[in-house]
Parts: sequence; structure tokens; C-alpha cells
Amino acid sequence: MKIFTTEQIRAWDAYTIEHEPVASVELMNRAAQVFTEWFAGIYPDTERPVYIFAGTGNNGGDGVAVARLLHFKFYAVKVFVCDFSGKHSADFDAQIRYLPPHEAVTVHWLKDTAGLPEIPENALIIDALFGSGLTRPLTGEWAAVLEWLNRLPNEVIAIDLPSGLFADKRSDGPCIQADRTFSFETPKPVFFFPENAARVGEWAFGSIGLHPVYALETETPFHYVTGPEIQALVKPRPRFSHKGSYGHALLINGGYGKMGAAVLAARACLRAGVGLLTVHVPRCGYDILQVSAPEAMCSVDTHEAIWMTPPDQGRFTAVGAGCGIGTAPGTAAALENLLRQANVPLLLDADALNLLSEHPGWWKLIPENTVLTPHPKEFDRLFGDSGDSFDRFERQRGAAREYRVFIVLKGAFTTIACPDGTCYFNSTGNPGMATGGSGDVLTGMLTGLLAQGYTPREACLLGVYLHGLAGDLAAADLAQPGMTAGDLITYLPKAWKRVVK
Repeated sequence: MKIFTTEQIRAWDAYTIEHEPVASVELMNRAAQVFTEWFAGIYPDTERPVYIFAGTGNNGGDGVAVARLLHFKFYAVKVFVCDFSGKHSADFDAQIRYLPPHEAVTVHWLKDTAGLPEIPENALIIDALFGSGLTRPLTGEWAAVLEWLNRLPNEVIAIDLPSGLFADKRSDGPCIQADRTFSFETPKPVFFFPENAARVGEWAFGSIGLHPVYALETETPFHYVTGPEIQALVKPRPRFSHKGSYGHALLINGGYGKMGAAVLAARACLRAGVGLLTVHVPRCGYDILQVSAPEAMCSVDTHEAIWMTPPDQGRFTAVGAGCGIGTAPGTAAALENLLRQANVPLLLDADALNLLSEHPGWWKLIPENTVLTPHPKEFDRLFGDSGDSFDRFERQRGAAREYRVFIVLKGAFTTIACPDGTCYFNSTGNPGMATGGSGDVLTGMLTGLLAQGYTPREACLLGVYLHGLAGDLAAADLAQPGMTAGDLITYLPKAWKRVVK
């Protein structure tokens, strides 16, 4: 799914109005209808009063239209219009005229903050003050209203975007702290950044029927990865295929005290569908691996506790390295040799990335289209401390373009930055996956997909999505606090069943 900027969404609205064609106020009515249906599904108790705070622009018009529709669903609705400037959009005024007669929906006009009402504790508050058209931080009376609303104990639901929040850039001014946000047509780019979690709350989105041709013909670097796109990536398995048809992966993982990383990656790689797997481990890991992953072959290093000797890559179709290998000088030399010899798709994770951060001269050895899978701290070691996640995101995109690699930045919406500048936000996963070993599982999965012939882009999209989906299925059965990384492997076959046609 394409994610568009504020300017593109505005152009999409205009394209729909012109080419459907449809009046702008009717498009507003459609948006209000979609929001109202979602709202009624989340809050079916019509006995709870609803207080809508509206501006006098188009987001305020959305709020007034929602008030009318909620009234027809038998909610008790009051609208408070913050008319601080006296300027109204035409569609806002039209929605005021559409309200039912006889004061069925009470509208209170506020010229300043002196008239802010007493709100019952059980009331729901809908924020329709400002939408994505905001261009500068709110000050004065607007800031005072936002701060007052944020102090209330009531649940707050934002229409399209919490007031004060910019849709596609950092917001430093006051913002509504919404409990839920419903966005029109697609998610907003800022929903994916942790700094906005307390502002956006739980978010959802729904189509208001904007013209599909605009979305098809308009380019954007930002995408949201959902099930239909993933299903289209999965390669069919011909009846007469065999284990040689699905690649031979090499994993170089594990060290003394960290053989669990090698085991998790190996088991995940096998569940990702690879035909053959060899795991290279120090001698201390031989018995552990043979017992824990009997389907894998074991290549044993010359050293007892660490990786010292890179195996010949000639018979492998992809290599994944770094989980639990440590950063000893001998291991650093082995990794450098691996990079110099690399001739198949390569994935680097964990200590391989830490070693790379200590040896920046190695960047010239990294083959194009290599996959790097850092968590935020590993990323900052590689590319310097980030002031916040917005800065980190721009560094991620810049580094992927500069070094011609794929960077998978792990987190709540794991972000995949590609060499061509495109960026994908993943839609699956949950906090139950925030446990040691989850990254090792992802390394094994991605290496297994690369070995099968998936392109690096396909492997990243499919692997990250399946990884999160397995976590979601595990959480549904086990609850998030009870999850371990091994549960992701256990639920991976069920995740596959969701995406295989």
C-alpha cells in the first residue's frame, strides 16, 4: 500500500473531485460516514455522551458531519466550535447548515477559551480541530485548548490526525494526546514513529473512495506492507521440485555461551522453506546444534569457542552471519575474509554489524544488495547517534542509497530501506516479540528466503511480514508477556498458511 505525503493526499482529493466527479462537500460526507461506522463499532454504547471539538476548516467540517450522523444513530452529541479567527471553509459552513433542525445537535460557538465546558467523566471526546492541513505549530488559544483537553481524563478520538500533529514531519508544538485515531484512505507517515505513539494512540484507517487511478499513477517512496502484497510475492512449489530446488543456506552464528543464537537462526531458516542448511559454529557448538537442529548440517570451526575460519562459499546460495559470534580480533579477520570472498546474497546481523561499525573501511567490501538487520542501537553504532527516530529514519534511507544495500531497522513497524530510496513499513508484530532471540529468528528466516532465490527486496518484505505475523499468532494464543523467540518459530508454519494461496 502506498503512503502519501500531505501534498499528495490533497492532490488525490482534488483528482477525485474532478474525475469522479464529486462535490467536495459530498466527499466530506463520505469521510464522515466511514468514520462514524468505525466509531460505532468501537463504541456501541449510545448512552455515553459524545463531545465534539471542531475547528472551522475542513477537519471541523468532518466533525460537524460526524455529529449529524452520530445523532441519527441515537448518540447524544454536543459540538463545540472553536471559532477563534472567524474564518470558515465553505464545506464547514455547509455542514453546519446540514445539521438537523430544532437543536437536535447542540452547537456551542466558542470565541475564546473562557467558554470551555464541564465534561462528564464518561463522555467521549472527538478531536476535529485541525487535520493534515496544519503547517505550523499551534500557539495562543489553540494551544490552550489542546493542553486543556489533554488534562481531561476522558477518552479522546481524533479524526484523521490528532490536532497539532503534522502528517509527514516532526511536530515540536502542542498536540492532542489521542487514545485512538482514525485516518482516511491510508495511514499517515508519522504514525510509524515512536515519538508519536502517545499522540496517535491506537490507529486505524479506512477508504473513503478516493479515485484509484491517482494512487496507481502517483509515485511515492513510502509503502505500508499488508497481506495482499505479501501473498503476491510467495513463489509456488512445483510438484517435481526437490530439496536442491530451494537453495542451500549457510549460517555463521554462535559462540561460547551464545549457541542459542545459532540454534534459533537455524530452526527459523529451516521453517522459512530452505532446501538445505549448513551452520558454521565453533567446536563447542557441534553437539548442541546436532541435537537442537537435526535437519541442518554442521560445519565446525578450527577454534573451540569463536569463529576464526570462513568456510568456502562455493556450494551455498546465500550466507547469513553475525548472531552471537562476538567481536574478537580473530572473528573480525574471519568476517573481513568473508566479505572479500562474498559471491552470493549476503545478510549481516548483530556482531557482524558491530564489527562493521568498528571497521568503517570495510564498507567498500560490502557487496551491493547485501541485507543489514540492525536494531536501533546497532544502527546508531554504524551511522552515528540519532537525535530521534525521524533523524534515524532519514539516515537509514540515506545509508541504503549510499551503500546500495537493504537496511532492515527492527522495531514496532520494522522499516525496510532499499537502495533505490523506497521504504516499507511493516504491518505485523507486537511487543511480545521484544525478547532476546527474536532478531536471530529473523536472520535465519531472511537467509533462508534469500537462499531460495527471492530477491533481497522480496526476502525482506516477505520475511519481516511473516516474522511479525508469527508473533501475532503466538500472542493470540500465549499472551504477549509469555512469549519467547522460540514461539515465533513454532508459529511460523501457521503464518505461512495465512499467505500461501
